[in-house]
Amino acid sequence: MIVLDTHTLIWWVSGDTRLAATAKALIEDTLTGNGQVLVSAISAWELAMLVQRGRIALAMELDDWLRAVESIEGVAIVPITARVAAQSVNLPGEFHKDPADRMIVALARELNAPLITADEKIHRYPHVRWSW
Repeated sequence: MIVLDTHTLIWWVSGDTRLAATAKALIEDTLTGNGQVLVSAISAWELAMLVQRGRIALAMELDDWLRAVESIEGVAIVPITARVAAQSVNLPGEFHKDPADRMIVALARELNAPLITADEKIHRYPHVRWSW
């Protein structure tokens, strides 16, 4: 089981070359090994914000894009539970204030799963496992 950061999901689905080869291989190996690739529902919110602000363009409507992602066998968009929401506020140590990053990190911590991310702020945070 792995958790994808929002940019990782976007880059993986779109075939973007910014996705590190090791990250791509980890995602594919997880799926071929019948593992789970999880995405926090906050990533849908983040993606919607990026589309609305014109920072990203999708090849289809956002709802269709999300349905296409959810149709990939082994991939699941998971809801934000009350526990993860609360944990996102009480992360140990120092972590930046971005609410989406906090929710995604809290989910990875809750599931004891590595977070696949290129985010250097997350790489410097010692309280979550990550890979890239």
